Amino acid sequence: MRGLSSLLVGLGLVGVVFALLSFLAAIFSGVPFDAGFDFWWIGTNALFGVGSLVWAAALNLDQMRERLRSGEARRAGKYGTSAVLGTLLGIAILGMLGFLGTRYHERFDWSEAGIHTLSGQTLDLLAGLESDVQVQVLVAKPEEGPIRGLLDRYEYESERLSVEYADPNVRPGLLEEYEVSREDLGRALLIVSIGDERVKVSEIAEAAVTNALVKLTRQGEKVVYFMEGHGERAVEDEAGATRAGYARAADALRNENYRVETLLLASLADVPEDADVVIVADARRPLLAEEVEALERYLARGGALMALVDPRSEGDWPAQLGTWGVELGDDVVIDRTLALFGRATTPMAAAYDREHEITRGMREPALFHEVRSVSASGGAAEAFTQLVFTSEDSWAERDLQRMDLDNEVTFDGQDVAGPVSVAVVGTPSLAGLAVEEAVAPPRLAVFGDSDFASNEFLDSYLNRDLFVNTVNWLIGDVEAISIRPNLSRASSFQLSQEQFFTIRSLSLFVFPEAIAALGVFAWWSRRHPPH
Repeated sequence: MRGLSSLLVGLGLVGVVFALLSFLAAIFSGVPFDAGFDFWWIGTNALFGVGSLVWAAALNLDQMRERLRSGEARRAGKYGTSAVLGTLLGIAILGMLGFLGTRYHERFDWSEAGIHTLSGQTLDLLAGLESDVQVQVLVAKPEEGPIRGLLDRYEYESERLSVEYADPNVRPGLLEEYEVSREDLGRALLIVSIGDERVKVSEIAEAAVTNALVKLTRQGEKVVYFMEGHGERAVEDEAGATRAGYARAADALRNENYRVETLLLASLADVPEDADVVIVADARRPLLAEEVEALERYLARGGALMALVDPRSEGDWPAQLGTWGVELGDDVVIDRTLALFGRATTPMAAAYDREHEITRGMREPALFHEVRSVSASGGAAEAFTQLVFTSEDSWAERDLQRMDLDNEVTFDGQDVAGPVSVAVVGTPSLAGLAVEEAVAPPRLAVFGDSDFASNEFLDSYLNRDLFVNTVNWLIGDVEAISIRPNLSRASSFQLSQEQFFTIRSLSLFVFPEAIAALGVFAWWSRRHPPH
């Protein structure tokens, strides 16, 4: 009987413990509660556990009476009391920790890339919210987990943002309220609202949620024009979607709530009045004199211009930039130590002006492909900031003929020693033109490479941030300058509610209890081997 009673005690304890753990998990874990399975599982384990313990006590009733009469009972009572008090103290400590955890929140991100931490752009945006933001999440219960993981970080950082979850299968009226069809619902849908303004988000990622907040909070529409007609990088149609195109760059600006247009300046008398920034990306043919004059008049009225000029560019465009105070070197930067897969003409620029708004938060490199040196001319040094530099081991090779014909480069006295400046920003010198009063000073940004913002390279390292931050600065939208969230997406698969509850029940309840029960049987069989 003693062997049977020890087995009953072990199995009874397993049943009681798992009944208690299942109950606590159903109440406090935040996992969706399956009323049918959970009630049946908890009740069955509790009845089995208590019944086994009562049965074991009944089998050993006489032995328990003898122990109560002996000194062993006092010793057992003493140690038993200590064990009970220790257990109660442990439970009290855990309860207090749980209470403090609900009152005081602190988050830690131990991942190497900080993937569980919101980006600088998102944090700045949340810190500057002046209106309450409501996020309505339309998602089935089993799919809430990953979305909560993201949106909880938003709620944690801002008291002005609140999130509500609703299962469209339970509350179908929300689909009509938010004008959402079941075909459009897909996996999940976020409705981000400020007052009567709302934006629908179907991609559950930080970039998409933050872009929705940008669109709702940014007042007024800024317009960015990309010049065309001189072989510049295309932003539309098939040419814009090629590796050399600028379709992704245009989309990155639209995500900042900017309107992107193309500009054929030769067909107009002047740059449009609504132009906040004009971008000239790799003009391969000379600009007309009338177009240059129109750009100068635009700058004189407080305009902003961004020029991306590749090495070996033809025409007088580099010379024109020189009259505005920017010197473009007739060279190509070579870097044999910090370059993409050892390709010396594709250097990584990891040094920035840490004081400038554009690059203040940048710690990782930007990637360029065949970039030329860019610096301020002597008289304009104070008006411009050298923004981006290649490494100290790089140099700007000036003997391009030997480089192209012999495919050989060596650093000599005529080359520019590193670190080499490859981008400058500042105020252009407009000789002969008076800047209009009561307008902001003109702004000019010049890069020695246009490939870094192309579809092929835009998402490499910090290229996207460098490009968009520069446009932000040119517009004067300094608050939007930051490091943006990565655009990675995790793989996923769909589960029905029944499949989800089956996997959850097996992994949390059935398999662990089966392992514990087998452990009890193994312990009992060793203590009571067959004769």
